Order: sequence, then structure tokens, then C-alpha cells
Amino acid sequence: MERSMLRRRALAACTATVAVGVLALAGLTDSASADPAPDLRTPTATGAEQLSPGLLKAMRRDLGLNADEARSRIGHETRAAAVAAGLERSLGADFAGARVSGDDAALTVATTDASDAARIRAAGARPVVVEHSRAELDTAKAALDRFALRRAPAGVPVRYVDMATNRVVLEAVRTSAADRLLADAGVSRDVVTVRQSVGQPRTFADLRGGDAYYMNGSGRCSIGFPVKRGSGQSGFVSAGHCGTPGVGTSGYNQQAQGSFQGSTFPGRDYSWVATNTSWTPRALVNGYGNGDVTVTGSTEALEGAAVCRSGSTTGWHCGTVQQRNTSVTYQEGTVSGVTRTNVCAEPGDSGGSFISGSQAQGVTSGGSGNCSQGGTTYFQPVNPALQAYGLTLVTNGTPTDPPTDPPTEPGGTWAAGTTYAAGDVVTYGSDSYRCLQPHVAQPGWTPPNVPALWQHV
Repeated sequence: MERSMLRRRALAACTATVAVGVLALAGLTDSASADPAPDLRTPTATGAEQLSPGLLKAMRRDLGLNADEARSRIGHETRAAAVAAGLERSLGADFAGARVSGDDAALTVATTDASDAARIRAAGARPVVVEHSRAELDTAKAALDRFALRRAPAGVPVRYVDMATNRVVLEAVRTSAADRLLADAGVSRDVVTVRQSVGQPRTFADLRGGDAYYMNGSGRCSIGFPVKRGSGQSGFVSAGHCGTPGVGTSGYNQQAQGSFQGSTFPGRDYSWVATNTSWTPRALVNGYGNGDVTVTGSTEALEGAAVCRSGSTTGWHCGTVQQRNTSVTYQEGTVSGVTRTNVCAEPGDSGGSFISGSQAQGVTSGGSGNCSQGGTTYFQPVNPALQAYGLTLVTNGTPTDPPTDPPTEPGGTWAAGTTYAAGDVVTYGSDSYRCLQPHVAQPGWTPPNVPALWQHV
């Protein structure tokens, strides 16, 4: 399963929108460098009128712009980008970069030749004469990057070309580390500014129930539920047979994740993994294409209640709770206190989330059968695991992000809280569904989301 590593912020979204506009407009101009640059004062189509409601909402939240101001700013920035692209072609080797400032996107264009100033002003931009061309700075940075690909530069995590200062900037923990990198890469200090920084950039990913993780780069299990220990340590609970204390884990994206801190198996079948700061716990269970389910608590479901499971091998499957406090003997030994269900599972689903409505139930332990022919699966209840290790379940009452607007139901006869029998037919939106298993409908268990309970007709 592919997921994006980076959680894009609103300003990045704005930049992406501008970049799309630049590509569209640049494609309309002739590629010959002798063509005159467009004029900022010439009206052009920018696509700003079609900004999505979600982007407008993010710009209001993060940039303090109302919808009209946001559209105006994007329009100005898109036109400025097109003008800058034209001037870059026109100025050729003299071009030293461009930037905008303010809500009206005032354009500044840098050049190494003072005689270009009139041409820049004619396009509606402010000229700045500098020492180094953009090509010269890009060449210096490329040399640093080539060295960094061969050997990661310790203590110098960030490198970029800064148009405002006309320099290559190195952000370094120590000046000596930057000097060592420059010497190793053969780059002159004349074009470089070193800025001290203690920041250590890292990738970002979410912890989510049902997602895959790997033990020491080999075997695979599934996350049960994200948890917290104390005020700072994040992690997740899973099955005890997935790993022993000290075993390292990597995430679904094969990036370093954490290590097992506690594990019990046999006897019980639970464990917990402490994760590094690159992983953010979320009150979610992976719906595998059918919408993630929000976790609000861990109230135990009664025998006969509907229950669903999420795992990294077979995704999302549902059934009913058959018996609680069951003992089962595996090849490795006997496990007691598990709950028996008629939900199917397969290898790799171990440790994954069992949930009833929005209430966390437990982590997948083992069973028989498969998801082609059906089977029996046992889960280790989550509350004993939380108590054993002093953990707190991450729920939507545990603040990790600002709340999002709840989805709007499309209408129909289906309703949460209703008891349905096998064969009952409901509508959801404009579609009809037939009930496959008797159950009490829970919030989030809409017919399109749980094909184990509903068949589209």
C-alpha cells in the first residue's frame, strides 16, 4: 500500500497550485530565448477562479486570507511566475533568480548585468544586480548534492540556493561540519553562507491500526492500535507472537519505526512497540479503500455483536463476536483470555485491529481457515494489553490534529443503531444493498464500507 510520506501544509499546497499554473502558461509561449517576456500588467488566465474549497479553507486558516484574497494572491503569483519564466529565457546566462513578496506578488528579478534592468522594468518587475548567476549557484549546489549522494554529510542536513542573498546556504550543526563538506565536495566558500541550525529534518508518517509493519526487516505483522505511554512516548499495541523486547521494527514504507518494549506470548498474546518521532499516532483504523474508521474508545462488545478486523494481508473483514474469555492452544503454547469470532484472517494480519463501531476491541491473535473459504479468528482484547504496559489508547478525544468536518451522509434508509437481519434490503444514497449477516449497524459501518455485511444489488 502506497501512502504519501509528507503531510502537505497549506502553503505548500499554494505553491503547488502556482507551479501548475506556471507549467500551463509556460507551455503556451515559444521556447526561443529571444522572445520578449510577458508583461505583468497583461491580463492572463490563471485558473485562480477554480480553487478547491479545501484549499481556500486551508489558506484562510494558515495565511489569514478570505476566499477573494486567496484567489487574488494565487492569480498574481501565477502571472508573476509566467513573467519570471519569460525573463529567464530572455536574460539567458545573466539570470540570477526571481521571487515574489506580499499579497500582490510583487516580482523581483535578479541579473548579473546592469544593462538588463530596463528590460526587467518593462515587464513590470523590480531589477536587482548581483554577483553570481543562478546557473553558477546551481552548479555549486549540484556538486554538494553529488557528494551527499555518495556519503551523507554529517551535521549539514540542509542545502539550498537563496535568491534573496545570492548565495548557496548550508544549514549546519557546526561550522566545522560545513567546512568539511565544502572541502570534500570541492566547492568554494566564496559562494556559500553557513547558517547554524540544530534542526534535524525527518520524514513523517502516521501510525494507524491495520497498517503493516516489519520486524527486523523480515517478517510482517499489522498494527493493532496507536497508543501513548506517559506524556510523550508514542507507539502501538500488537500481537505478542510478532516480536520480543528489543526487536526493531520498520513501517509500511520500510522506514525505521521503533522497537518492541514488551511482549507476552504464550499465556497471553499482546505486545507494544515504542516508535520514534517520525511516526505520529492517529485515532484511526485503516479501511483499505473503504474509508478509515475513527477510534473513540475501547468498550467491550457483547457476544453476538458485529465486529470488524483490519489487517495488512486481507484488509477489512467483518463477522460477529462468538465467545469471550476463550483459551486456544497453538503450536507454540496455550493462550487464554482471547475472544473467538467468525471473522476470517490470514498470515500477516496478526496484530491487526478488531473494532466494533468506533470501539477498539483487540488485536488479531490466530485462528483457522482463510478469507477465501472463511474461518475462525481469535483476538486478544486490547484493554488487558493497555493495563499490562501502562498505555493509553489514542482516540479522537486525544488531540493530535485539529478535528475535521464530519462527512455528510448521502441519505437513504440505512441508519446506524438499527438491527438488520440477513436478507434485509436498504438504500444508501442512490444504491441498494442486501444484508449478508445479522448485526446492529454502527457509525461508520455504511454499506459501501463493509462488503462483509452488505452486498450491492
